[in-house]
Amino acid sequence: MQTLQEYLDELKSRVKKRGLKHSAQRELILQTLYHAKEHLTPEEIYNEVKKLNSSIGLATVYRTLAFLEKEQLVQSVSFGSEGKKYELNRGEHHDHMICLECGKIIEFFNEDLERLQEAIAKESDFKLITHQMNLYGICKECQGK
Repeated sequence: MQTLQEYLDELKSRVKKRGLKHSAQRELILQTLYHAKEHLTPEEIYNEVKKLNSSIGLATVYRTLAFLEKEQLVQSVSFGSEGKKYELNRGEHHDHMICLECGKIIEFFNEDLERLQEAIAKESDFKLITHQMNLYGICKECQGK
């Protein structure tokens, strides 16, 4: 697993490669995702970063998240009309189960499922580059309500 400094160094490298200026605000957003214990909405990220830098705006958070996602430093899980939640791309593939009641996201990995997806792609002569699976339902806690 990469350290925070390795993520920050990678960010600096990609910013320089794109001809952009260094930004402490980008670093704060990346740091927030590095330390996050769960997937965060842009507004939750904004609220955390705002505690450290009161001059940052919500639009900056959205622009930075778009940049970080394009550069594959972060990943998002889409909630349709409800928007996205973000997590740091730690380089370990996993899929998600998303509760439609409370919004909880449960990460999982299943080797059999991965092999099946690869076999389906191969049967269709489809060159699989990457994938993301989201299962939507009701979590255990919400079923008990």
